[in-house]
Amino acid sequence: MDNASDTTLLLDHEDVPPIHEHNAAGRSPFLLTCDHYGRLIPKQLGDLGLTERELTRHIAWDIGIAGVAEALARQLGAHLIAQRYSRLVIDCNRPPHAAGSIPLISEATMIPGNDGLARAAAEARRMQIFDPYHQRIEEIIDQREQAGLPTVLVSLHSFTPVYAGIARPWHIGTLYHRDTRLPPRLLKLLRAEADLVVGDNEPYAVSDETDYTIPVHGEMRGLMNTGIEIRQDLISDAAGEKSWADRLARIFAEIEPMLRAERLI
Repeated sequence: MDNASDTTLLLDHEDVPPIHEHNAAGRSPFLLTCDHYGRLIPKQLGDLGLTERELTRHIAWDIGIAGVAEALARQLGAHLIAQRYSRLVIDCNRPPHAAGSIPLISEATMIPGNDGLARAAAEARRMQIFDPYHQRIEEIIDQREQAGLPTVLVSLHSFTPVYAGIARPWHIGTLYHRDTRLPPRLLKLLRAEADLVVGDNEPYAVSDETDYTIPVHGEMRGLMNTGIEIRQDLISDAAGEKSWADRLARIFAEIEPMLRAERLI
């Protein structure tokens, strides 16, 4: 494969669409998104020069979050919009102009298939994977608004137990920037769970420079929003995914009447 080639048609009939939706008829005020749900790579890009072991690691996707997201959508009666392709192809939670949008290195791993990428090839990834995903989120928010349905954006992610040799103590983190309505309520209820170490904008914080989904679809539209990060060793199997979906469903079921009582939704 010529990495610098003009890849104008990235996805063909053998590739699945980038967008995965679950429980699309859900009427919950919570709209779930999952930017790093999948780890697929378009057939035209091969394996990006990586081994299968590398492509199953956290550098390629958010391990465990797909199962949590689908179970949570079912329990809440919420619509989930997710992205099937690996963030190594293009990161759907990074502004396209950001350095990490199409990474040359992830943690300590070089990504050969992203080296020397022609501008047209990078644009193909944006136009055929990034843009359709975010256009769909925008369409759904528009449709909900027209139907008189409130929208509270919840962006679901997972994080590694250890990063750059440093252990991360948090079980779950709430990520936010400008919204002061949803995150404090979520933090309070999470901290009431006696067995949890809860991160307040840990292990990451939302910013306009490093994030896309919350700034664009949440903050720019004035929607209540939060990011959620769950530690990957806690959701590495089906039992863990179910346990965390159950817990979050219970907590969001407590939050919804709070928001309604205060006429925030």
